[in-house]
Amino acid sequence: MRMYRRIVLGQLFLLLFVPTASATDRFGRGLTTLFKEAHAQKSDLARYDYLTRALRTSPPEQYSFVLQLYAFTENELGLYNEALRDYPLRSAPLDGLKLPGRADWEAVDAAEAIAQAATGHRLVMINEAHHDAHTRELTLLLLPLLREKGFTHFAAEALGKDEGLEKRGYPISTSGSEYIHEPLYGEMVREAIRLGYTIVPYDSTSRDIQRREEEQAGNIFRASFGKDPSARVFVHAGYAHIDKKEGRLGDVRPMGMLLGNMLGEKPLSIDQTQFREQFPNTDQQYLQLIGTFGPRKPVVLLNKKKHGEAWAAAPSQYDISVILPSERKSALGSGSLTTQVIIQDPNRPFPMTAHVVNTQRPGWMDLGGRRRPYPVRSQLCKVVIPCVVEARYANETGDAVPADRYAFVHPNSITDLYLFPGNYTISARGPEGQVLSSGRITVNP
Repeated sequence: MRMYRRIVLGQLFLLLFVPTASATDRFGRGLTTLFKEAHAQKSDLARYDYLTRALRTSPPEQYSFVLQLYAFTENELGLYNEALRDYPLRSAPLDGLKLPGRADWEAVDAAEAIAQAATGHRLVMINEAHHDAHTRELTLLLLPLLREKGFTHFAAEALGKDEGLEKRGYPISTSGSEYIHEPLYGEMVREAIRLGYTIVPYDSTSRDIQRREEEQAGNIFRASFGKDPSARVFVHAGYAHIDKKEGRLGDVRPMGMLLGNMLGEKPLSIDQTQFREQFPNTDQQYLQLIGTFGPRKPVVLLNKKKHGEAWAAAPSQYDISVILPSERKSALGSGSLTTQVIIQDPNRPFPMTAHVVNTQRPGWMDLGGRRRPYPVRSQLCKVVIPCVVEARYANETGDAVPADRYAFVHPNSITDLYLFPGNYTISARGPEGQVLSSGRITVNP
């Protein structure tokens, strides 16, 4: 557990999005300037461009931190494989962990099992790895199931003060931190509003780690249980914020523990950061679980002999471990293939043959078949690289968080956006936010 704590504590400088004095001393005062300049860029794409240059010029002691910011930005731009490849943040293997086997345990659909386990609970908490959008899929699946169970409030770490959010029905670029710019995070918030949840922003900007945990817990409690003692709250948070006991944050008392104390009962806490896709796939505990149970979607393990008791790798910290499937059995980044295509150009008498980079995106993006792939090409960028291609719901404004987006960083590239059936506006924008092309599309069922 000691190594895990060092990893998580090392992230807190980044997760705060506030450069603390201790962090500045540790990494060098030049990081404060870099941090401020990165987040002062005109767009996510401009920040990506800025950090790309910073990676080439930063001194070795700052490289890891710059790489974190870079991977977070890749995730927000839809470069999901690249974010995992470029910053392979992982939880250390748990000491002395006895892994479950098929004789006593069965893998079941995580969303259904968690919803069933939530019966009788007033507080359910699930975590994410901030640079891995796959850890947001399960929350999206749980929202309707928990709403049916009577949950009333949805608390999301990325949200800030946005008084028009619930009336508008969707988040915009200024609704919170940069996390909210990632399309699947936007879908979580849309779905929660559509289902009638009361939306609870709760993050703290405190520079003190313990104070931040306390303020987050207090913000959630006052906005929900403090106003309505019958409230039932679903919390989406990062990493160890959901824990019921000290440990993964060292001696810091985590938000989940503090919120449970305020409520007078422990939360149902779900971890999905321990057993997830990594690059390279060297976590033997994860690989053994994948080999034993072969999940094709997020699963939890239920005990066959103990009335469906759920397995947790660290039960003092959380109640249920989620195992995310391994979808890229080869090295990440090998999903980019050179493909020969035929281009029909009305200005030329004969078709042309061209070689393009076909970038494969993660298979989980279809959300179990509910979203459809829509092909897009870097030609939308009008020779400006990098550029980001974004699809927004046709009834939403131009500052809405996109339904999906992808940043082209190489010319002559093709890929897929993943979209629910419906009508969309599609646009390509350069680093300065300039519109390079736009149009309307329909995605059929």
